Amino acid sequence: MRNLVFLLFLLAACSVTRFSPKWTNERAPEVFYVEFETSKGRFEAEITRNLSPLAVDRFYQLVKHQFFQHAVFYRVVPDFVAQFGISDTTVMKNWMEIKVPDEKVVGSNTRGTISFARGEKDSRGTDLFVNLADNLYLDTILFSDVKGFPPIGKVTLGMETVEALYGGYSDSTMDKLDTFYRNRGEFMKTYPQLDSIIDVRITRIK
Repeated sequence: MRNLVFLLFLLAACSVTRFSPKWTNERAPEVFYVEFETSKGRFEAEITRNLSPLAVDRFYQLVKHQFFQHAVFYRVVPDFVAQFGISDTTVMKNWMEIKVPDEKVVGSNTRGTISFARGEKDSRGTDLFVNLADNLYLDTILFSDVKGFPPIGKVTLGMETVEALYGGYSDSTMDKLDTFYRNRGEFMKTYPQLDSIIDVRITRIK
């Protein structure tokens, strides 16, 4: 009987879908609130679709389907940004293969706002940052022939939690991201004080 119960548990665990392309078609509410539970405490963010509709849709999909659970705040630069959005690399690759087209900047990268990070054109996918200062130049900077980083919302409660995230490594973690993709455990041994996300949930829709 015990073996049967264990087998059923394994089958249930294996049946959990970790990614489905159809999720990327889901549309976000016009305004919704998300609570982050982190290793430093909790904070809440208000996400507004008209700031960057396609990006907000993607963020909504990621939160709804639990992508950010156990993600690391892998780049925290005091008075600049707290960046997160790399977690299970296999699942992340699936999300990244379905591109989020670039959009014009409507809001501004003031302290507490949240924006998607990106590399090249149309490369927004799973990686975001919280502005720890008024980074207004990010509204208009030309990077990879794309202008600016559109915010998708802002922290409304618990900004002190975001500012308490460990920032002693600053930008040095960026040199070791390839290690994270190969072996998360090894990366965390190198940077043991990095904070992480325990859970993210949609708390209410306005």
